[in-house]
Amino acid sequence: MNNSTTHITLEKEKSYSKLKDFSMLFKMRLTTTVVITSLIAYAMASGVNFNVLHFFYLYLGSTLVVGAANGINQIIEKDFDALMSRTANRPVAANRLNSNEAAIFCIFTGVLGVFILSYIFNPISGILAVFALISYAFVYTPVKRIGPAAVLVGAFPGAVAPLIGWTCATGEIGLGAIMLFVIQFAWQFPHFWAIAWVLDDDYKKAGYRLLPSSAGRNNSSAIQILIYTVILVPVGMLPYFFEVSGIISLIFGAILGLYMTYLAYKLYQEKTIKTAKALMYGSFLYLPLIFTIIWLDKI
Repeated sequence: MNNSTTHITLEKEKSYSKLKDFSMLFKMRLTTTVVITSLIAYAMASGVNFNVLHFFYLYLGSTLVVGAANGINQIIEKDFDALMSRTANRPVAANRLNSNEAAIFCIFTGVLGVFILSYIFNPISGILAVFALISYAFVYTPVKRIGPAAVLVGAFPGAVAPLIGWTCATGEIGLGAIMLFVIQFAWQFPHFWAIAWVLDDDYKKAGYRLLPSSAGRNNSSAIQILIYTVILVPVGMLPYFFEVSGIISLIFGAILGLYMTYLAYKLYQEKTIKTAKALMYGSFLYLPLIFTIIWLDKI
């Protein structure tokens, strides 16, 4: 292999590495989890007027906005991320991307995402996207340094996705959108705290105290997680009582909520990382499942 070929190969590898870092900046797995609820809400609200091209634009716009918010979060927290095993390899924390190039990328993608949602759909969708981006990146992120109140603050931008999906389909925030918002809002407490329980040791390295009790993995944290999880049972049944969906969603809303409660009760009983992981994985399944059931029951 001559020097020219070697140079070209190295440049290709460097470009691929850069693309991978920008993908990591977006936290694509987390971003996809959030965007899915927006897409389901769009499908639910649009009904027979479902538009495949608009569905794609919603996916693109939402991904750009959520990804930008995640990227800004990493820029602000880069020094703290560098202290934790789970986040030390993030591109900004590891200095593979500098803060300026990451910021330019996030500003560009965030503005482009808001433009797509505003121009292709309507100004309300764009305003909701701006609210979600700013409140997550510039309110929730610094509040994480204060303590457990962060989960309440973060629950608002974290539940905006279905509102965006609904307004993209209808041009307004309807009752169905509010029901989905309430479910996603309530879901975030057991979801976030299950993750915080699993990662508590790592979080402490950076000075984070994110479990409901400042003392960490104790009885007080476990019982608060259980109480907030129990709330998912009636919340998951709300779409039926407000005539957004039918009897099937009522039944499955109750079943899924009770299953999450069982997982939270096991965590309360045993207070182990294993039971916290079970609740965490259960929460990953809960949200797309209940949204999909409500959607199918509405058809």
